[in-house]
Amino acid sequence: MAGQGRLRLGVNIDHVATVRNARGSVWPEPLRAALLAEAAGADGITAHLREDRRHIRDGDIAALKAALSIPLNFECAATDEMARIALETRPHAVCLVPEKREERTTEGGLDVAGDQARLTEYLKPLRDAGCRVSMFIGHDARQIEASAAIGAAVVELHTGLYSELHAEGRFDEAEEELEGLRQGARLAHSLGLEVHAGHGLTFDNVDPIAAMPEVMELNIGHFLIGESIFRGLGPTIEEMRRRMDMARGGAV
Repeated sequence: MAGQGRLRLGVNIDHVATVRNARGSVWPEPLRAALLAEAAGADGITAHLREDRRHIRDGDIAALKAALSIPLNFECAATDEMARIALETRPHAVCLVPEKREERTTEGGLDVAGDQARLTEYLKPLRDAGCRVSMFIGHDARQIEASAAIGAAVVELHTGLYSELHAEGRFDEAEEELEGLRQGARLAHSLGLEVHAGHGLTFDNVDPIAAMPEVMELNIGHFLIGESIFRGLGPTIEEMRRRMDMARGGAV
């Protein structure tokens, strides 16, 4: 049944590493942020190891895996190098994302349908190692169906366009995109996929996403790290947790 269990919050700590790398120093430490997030009630930690290592680095992944008592969600491109690192680290989850070196952030969903044969083979060793494999995709039915066909356990629906439209005050268009996300969540759930969502979510726009009964986890990073400058990381996570629970019907 859709909506069983508490809506989980995964906190992405990539941009703590962005700040660290801006000075070429060791501070602030992504691991420290992850431990603070865990103490504040995060249900998991997400970290994206990009091919160009622009924020998270290999050592961060190893440190997170060793120190966390909550699940680590390892985001990466579907490359041989990243498969090797994932198999060495064995995180709880591996979320495959599209990646272009020139982009500032992940701009769209993975084209699972267009790469189905390769991804089917790519997933096998990860699944055999005990990793839950997730596809970061849009809400297009073809991509959802392909994700189920290749044996993924999870799809994470890309909420970036919805978030952008909402921030620009284009609320009618945002509602159309939101309806697409709702339909995608329903389809994914009907195919036996666990549904997650994320990208661009904030205090102002999270409620309708959190209210979707099929969605079991939200992964949020940039906003939480940015807002923590003003109110602290712990209180920011606690407030997001409160809003998610209220949107879900007041469940705690």
